Amino acid sequence: MFDHKPTLTGERVTLLPAGPEHTEGLYELVSDSEVQRLTGSHGEPDAEVCRAWYATRGEHADRLDLAIIADDGYVGEIVLNELDEGNLACNLRIALIGPRAFGKGYGTEAITLVLDHVFAATPLHRVSLEVYAFNERARHVYKKIGFVEEGVHRDALLWDGEWHDAVSMAVLRTEWLSRSESLA
Repeated sequence: MFDHKPTLTGERVTLLPAGPEHTEGLYELVSDSEVQRLTGSHGEPDAEVCRAWYATRGEHADRLDLAIIADDGYVGEIVLNELDEGNLACNLRIALIGPRAFGKGYGTEAITLVLDHVFAATPLHRVSLEVYAFNERARHVYKKIGFVEEGVHRDALLWDGEWHDAVSMAVLRTEWLSRSESLA
């Protein structure tokens, strides 16, 4: 379903198919302690693993990995994965590189570009995500874009000795298309 790896362009960001040329940015992203907390990533970053990972993203028809590029270069990634073709559904995840990318509208625009693409170029009906309950900034953005909170996974993350809930959210094709028409 994701055989074609598009370049998507907005006013603030350009989304490019993730490749080896983005390895340095990915390593910076996964090494950022705040990004690790927000994504619940416990592992130790490895530059060689990042290089190998981005070198193969274009080979997978069941996922779409895009680098988020702004004026100052790589600022994060947005990914559609966990494709469920039978139910026309997939997962979305996004991560931005810390303070130089937060609060500038990059994430909002990247998600909007991806959802516009998904619901125009694929038969997908549902895009879901999970966000930790403490990440109020992200939850606010997802709701503003059109994601609906569907449930809570209690004590889904153990971080620094404390348990945190994860909130499940999703947007449906019908909701997205209705929202897009009302904005036109």
